[in-house]
Amino acid sequence: MDGSASDTLFAGSIPELYDNSLVPLIFEPYAEDLAKRAVALAPSRVLETAAGTGVVTRALARALPAHVELVATDLNQPMLDRAAAVGTQRPVTWQQADALQLPYADASFDLVVCQFGVMFFPDKVRAFSEARRVLRPGGTLLFNVWDCIEENEFADVVTQALGALFPDDPPLFMARTPHGYSDRIAISRDLAGAGFAVIPAFETIAARSRAASARDAATAYCQGTPLRNEIKARAGADLLAATSACAEAIAQRFGAGPVDGKIQAHIVTVAY
Repeated sequence: MDGSASDTLFAGSIPELYDNSLVPLIFEPYAEDLAKRAVALAPSRVLETAAGTGVVTRALARALPAHVELVATDLNQPMLDRAAAVGTQRPVTWQQADALQLPYADASFDLVVCQFGVMFFPDKVRAFSEARRVLRPGGTLLFNVWDCIEENEFADVVTQALGALFPDDPPLFMARTPHGYSDRIAISRDLAGAGFAVIPAFETIAARSRAASARDAATAYCQGTPLRNEIKARAGADLLAATSACAEAIAQRFGAGPVDGKIQAHIVTVAY
């Protein structure tokens, strides 16, 4: 079956599992990186799109000077609810918003930030165009995307393990969506199509993903992302059995104790 319709469904128990498991596993180092880059740009008003459960929002709130206004948005209200419940050390405006149709005036932000959200946008050119529209002249769009799945070891192992478990209908969420938009030429073309005239700057950064056990890593991927929806839609093995199969595959490759795998992403900066 085509799971693309459920790729943006972050609901039910996913937001809490995502925040508790996946955020520390793969998102925190890149959130700190984006926050440092944001500080260097010295913005006065910042918009974050696809904020999820707020890992970048919290990093921005810590790093940016107190006078900087920070607006954090996401399409999924349950994710924003989780972000707001965790909170930040200073006020943030939380607002449900579609990145393809932002409810803000033209030229109203100095910086638009998006961590690992662009891959989920069904119309990337339109989303980039909306970011450009709300940027002031001289403003910046700053975002990151995951590199191909082969460069992200836990995600790759999980995808292969699920392919073996469901050979007739493999769940391909991780390869299709989170790791499906890593081509620099395609990204540059979409940015140009959205009206960005400046050539984007790319930097590829590898980091380490660590979990206390193979089971913890497998749970994060299988139960804390929309991959959960794909697994549950399939016959032959339930969610717990699929999680166990992925945990066994991770343990076979990385060991039975604490596990450590490579992750890699592209950081993209483009001025308007």
